[in-house]
Amino acid sequence: MAPEVVLPKVVGASANPAAPTKPAPTWSRAYVTFVAGKGDSVQGVVGLVKGLRKVKSTYPLVVAVLPDVPVDHQRILKEQGCRVRKIKPVCPQGNQTPFAMADYFINYSKLGVWEFVQYSKMVYLDGSIQDGHFYAVLDCFCERTWSHTPQYAIGYCQQCPDKVQWRDDMGPPPSPYFDDSMFVFEPNLTAYNDLLNTLRTTPPTPFAQQDFLNMYFRHIYKPLPLEYNLPLSMLWHHPEKVDLEEVKVVHYCEAGSKPWMYTWQENTGNMQREGIKIWVKKWWDIYEDKALDYKNWIWRPRKRPGVSTGNLASGPNKRSAM
Repeated sequence: MAPEVVLPKVVGASANPAAPTKPAPTWSRAYVTFVAGKGDSVQGVVGLVKGLRKVKSTYPLVVAVLPDVPVDHQRILKEQGCRVRKIKPVCPQGNQTPFAMADYFINYSKLGVWEFVQYSKMVYLDGSIQDGHFYAVLDCFCERTWSHTPQYAIGYCQQCPDKVQWRDDMGPPPSPYFDDSMFVFEPNLTAYNDLLNTLRTTPPTPFAQQDFLNMYFRHIYKPLPLEYNLPLSMLWHHPEKVDLEEVKVVHYCEAGSKPWMYTWQENTGNMQREGIKIWVKKWWDIYEDKALDYKNWIWRPRKRPGVSTGNLASGPNKRSAM
């Protein structure tokens, strides 16, 4: 599910951004996502762009792809109205063994989206806001993938910081930490080069580029409301924090929850929850809606002279499936 995300008026790109230029026109804003390899993540992107189309987004979806993405996958994305842009792989220095998941190292290549300087502002997807900040949604530390952290060890989560207090003997409480599957930024070559230079001297950590971006933007990060990037695990870890009527972006990030891989016969407790099934079905309803295919959308009849029923032709928020 990928409802419209409101792009803020001004968003900072880096702790050391280049000098600002004159305001860019609205059409230079876009959503952006990232695809690598020969797997089935292309299905997720198709679901994402159709979700954006369903809510009549006025911005296009740019897909940053690595060289190993098959040509036929790129063709599928282009046929769905995505703007496919090739980027170079970015690899961290040193040992790659500390990652929480084996494939996390490839996600450093997401830094390549800072090169897309023809866009003035972008929302990464897998409102008037102050200048010079980096915007994303606070992460939840309750899933087992966080088992390497002191937060998980004591049951502390920044989504409900009063539920379990941070102990004084553990030192200062951790800084706010965001989930990088959705963030708002300004593409900027100075910022991109500084990100790469900083990465060369930064040892890899378990959550790879997400840890790195949290470190890099720690002084300018400002949280966005939870409804702009709802991880499905919030449904069982912090249900009191979730208002489903207000949710704008859903992140299918928990193991087994990817709709295009969901079998409906999962034997783990969380994947059998009705809330999971409902959101998986919502994703499939959008994915299988032929009316949301790009070729059908751009040729829709007009309601009245001069007013189009769809605006993806000028451009088309995860998860959204991310």
